[in-house]
Amino acid sequence: MDDSGAYLTVKAAAQFLGVAVNTMRSWDRAGVIPVRRDPRNNYRLFALADLEKVRDEIERTGTYPSGWQRPRWPR
Repeated sequence: MDDSGAYLTVKAAAQFLGVAVNTMRSWDRAGVIPVRRDPRNNYRLFALADLEKVRDEIERTGTYPSGWQRPRWPR
């Protein structure tokens, strides 16, 4: 595992993106977000740089990697 960047656990990554932990696990299984595994305990680790890209894409398009879109409420 590359130690040059910051990594977040599945719980911290979910909080960072504002989604459920199970959503992160689902995106991992679907190959939506690259995931690394901690060799000591096999925990999922998400690179902060990858999460920032996903967050920026969500903010730009309003669409999550699963295809779900934020509701657009009339103003």
